[in-house]
Formats: sequence, C-alpha cells, structure tokens
Amino acid sequence: MIRVIAFLVAAALIALGAAWFADRPGEIVMTWQHWRVSTSVTVAAVLFLAAVLIAMAVWTAIRFVLRSPDLVSLFFRERRRTKGWRAITQGLIAVGTGNLALASRSANEAKKFAHEHPLTHLLAAQAAQLSGDTDKAEAEFRSMLGREDTKLLGLRGLYIEAVRRNDAVSARAFAQEAAYSDTMPVWAAEALIEFQARARDWRGALTTLEAATSARVIDKAIAKRRRAVLLTAQALAIEENDPSQARELAQEAVKLSPDLVPAAALAGRLLGVQGSLRKAGNIIEKAWTITPHPDLALAYAHLQPGSSAEDRLKRAKRLAKKRPDNPESKLSVARAAIEANRFAEARALLEPLLGDPTQRACMLMAELEAKEHGDHGKAREWTIRALRAKRDPAWVADGYVSQSWLPASPRTGALDAFIWAVPDAAPGGPVIEQAETVLTVPPPPPQSVPVREESPAAKPAIRDAAKSAQHPEKPAPIVAEPPRPDDPGPEIAEEAPPARGFSLFGWRPGPSA
Repeated sequence: MIRVIAFLVAAALIALGAAWFADRPGEIVMTWQHWRVSTSVTVAAVLFLAAVLIAMAVWTAIRFVLRSPDLVSLFFRERRRTKGWRAITQGLIAVGTGNLALASRSANEAKKFAHEHPLTHLLAAQAAQLSGDTDKAEAEFRSMLGREDTKLLGLRGLYIEAVRRNDAVSARAFAQEAAYSDTMPVWAAEALIEFQARARDWRGALTTLEAATSARVIDKAIAKRRRAVLLTAQALAIEENDPSQARELAQEAVKLSPDLVPAAALAGRLLGVQGSLRKAGNIIEKAWTITPHPDLALAYAHLQPGSSAEDRLKRAKRLAKKRPDNPESKLSVARAAIEANRFAEARALLEPLLGDPTQRACMLMAELEAKEHGDHGKAREWTIRALRAKRDPAWVADGYVSQSWLPASPRTGALDAFIWAVPDAAPGGPVIEQAETVLTVPPPPPQSVPVREESPAAKPAIRDAAKSAQHPEKPAPIVAEPPRPDDPGPEIAEEAPPARGFSLFGWRPGPSA
C-alpha cells in the first residue's frame, strides 16, 4: 500500500513538473563560431536526457568489453562451485542412505569441482568408511588435521576409526589432543574422562571434568554428580593408606550428592572410626531416606567399632524407622537380630518376606534355622529354595553385575554407570557385543569394600546360591530330605557346568557378575 501511494505521488510530481514547463515556454539560443542554434526549453531538455542515456549505454558496452575475461572466469568458477555443491549434497545423502556407488561417484566429483571445501574431505572419508576402506578413510581424516577449521573433525574421525579397530592407545591420544584444544568438544571430554576412569586416574579425570565444566561443554548438574563419583573413587583408593584424606574426600562427595550410597557409607564408616558418631549417623540416615541400601545398614550398625551385637541391633532398628515399609529395613534388622541371638524377633521380621522371597531372605532363614535349632536339614531346604528365588538388587551397568559399587563401567568406561537394580536373568545363548562402539580392555578388579561376615553354617549355602545366580538357566534339583534332623548326612553340592558362550571382550565376569 505504501509503495502504491509513493508511486502515485511521484507520478503526480512528474506531471506537475511537465505542466509547469509547458505553461512557461522559453527559447534557448547557442552561438558557436559561425553557428547559431535556437530551440525551445522542452526540446533542449529531451535532447539532454537522450544524450545522457546514449553516454551511459556506450560506457556500459565499453566496460563489458574490458571486463569480459573476468566475467568469463567468474562464470566457469561459479559453475564448478555449483557442481561441487551438488556433488557434496548428493554424496552425503547417498552415505546416509547407504548407496555406495553414488557416494563414491559424488566424492570423486566433489574432489574435482570443490577440492578446497572441508565437506569434500568429509564426504570422501565417509564414502571410504561405507566401502570398508579404513586406510583411505584415515588418510582423509589425517588430511583434515592441517587446517584449523577441520582439525577437530579429523581428530573425531581418527578417534572413531581407532575405536573400531580396538586401538585404545591411539583413541585416547586423539581424544586427549582434541580435549586440549581451545574449543573443547563434548565427545573429547567424555572420551578422555572415560579413558582416565578406566585407568583409575581419578585425579586426571577430575582435572578434565573441571576443564570441561569451565568450557561449558558439560551441564553443571551432571558435572556435580560426576565430581562426587570421582571423589568417592579417589577416597576408596586411598582409604587404607590415608584415611584422613579419604574422609575429607568422602564428605565433599556427600555434600555434592547426598544420595550417592558409596560416598555416604564410606564417609559414615570413616567418621565413626574418628569418633564423630552423630555426624556419621546423620549422613547415613539422610542417604538411607533416599535409597535404602545394605551397605548403609552395615555402616550404620558398625558406626562404633567394637560395639556389641545388642548395640548393633538397636542402631539397625533406629535406621529402619526412617523407611519402615522398605524390605531392606526388615532384612537389615533381621540380620542384626540373628547376630544378637534374637531369633524370634528375626523370624517375625522375615515372615512377611517369605511369600515371594529373595535369595537374601532365604539365606537368612537358612542361617536362622541353623543357629536357633541346629536344624541343618531345614537350613539346607532354605538354601535349595534360594536357588530358585528371585535375585536381590545389585550394582548393574552395561550388563555387568557387581555386588560392590564401581565408579565406572568395566566394559565401556562410562562414569557413574552403575545403578542399584535387580539384574536381568543371564541369557542362554552367546553374548555378542558391538566392537565398533566399545573399546575392549580387561576390567579393573573391584575396589575393596567391607563385606558382611556370614555364619559358618550358612557359608556352603551362600556358595551354592552364588553359583546358581551365575547360571540360573540350570538350577539344582530340589531333593526331599529324610526325617533325620539329628543326622542330615554329608552335603553333596552339584556344581553347575560353566556357561558356554562367546564374548568379543575376551573375558567373562566372575562370581560377582
């Protein structure tokens, strides 16, 4: 609308100007030597405008002739650029769809028409990866290292190729070089932290995490949790050699993540040894309220070293009041009651859990029968029942099951990967892992954590239950016991055959898995 109004105003002004000249006729006379030219003002204005247009046309023609070589060169350059972009676009789409022939042809055309463009090297490398030519792909990625705008892209590609060929040393070197660049990428920070965690370099992992947090490539909440995990791992590593430093690290980890069970258990245990019972109790109680865990119950019961079984039972009851309906509360109090020879109380706590009991509940009942009545026949019945009982929660990460917490996954190196959950049943067929996404290195041994001592009568039963937990597909048969509680006879435990299967990692988890 505004343009229409502006056009009408301009047309009206031009019309008024023309009318003004028409109403005021005049004469223009030009004398030059023996020539005398006279004309009207209107004709002179028309001739002037015509002369200006002719001059502009002549100048344009001359300018075009002078610039014609540059215009021809620009035309062919733009034509090559258009073909190059078309080849890059078609090639990337072909790589995404798995069309190897079109991807290779487009990569060659892109090198011919747009060899200087960074995406040309990326297309050639991806086409080589699609065809399985790893040497050519690595050569293309290495050619990217000479340019600042493609250096990180080349390092990323070389890192992926190193992971695919299971070269952990080269993969770490590429990730470390990318992480030390001015613009730290997320993948480099994550990969370097995983390598450092796999090597138990907790101090180095903390340094990398701080650098990634400063570069804002890792979210603050995630970084806070990971720092707590790394501090806990560092504290567990130096617990025996430097307990005071381990205590400080564990307390800092608890402040960062109060629901981190290993940190709370370690801090409570070390503070209890120091004599700060109230502070230790508050830390464990807060963590127990969030996540009831047997390690917390064990640490809380043994806050004061050398305490009697009755004192441990009182503390177990006090902690159970924080989550009275949780099965873990009943199991922890039942354990303390058995140790204090309060058998009736332990039986009353375990009875509500025997409708669909877990392995721990069955083993506690076996120990209770053995200690209270010396009835080894019933103890063996409960032990055999534990073979078919559902599994208790454990630390699980990437299909790896551990009874003790680990800071990182032994299989992938992922930090804070373990969760407290009921493990899935072991599959009956072979286990095949994807080697292109996982670097295969032997898993580190679990860190030492306090283990609750079982009674001598229950140790064979626990050993049998552990074998069954590892091979649940072939449980031992249930054998009816003769009515001879005084002479149960020798126990014959049928050992389950070792699981057969294949693993690209070259190792199999131990009994804890």
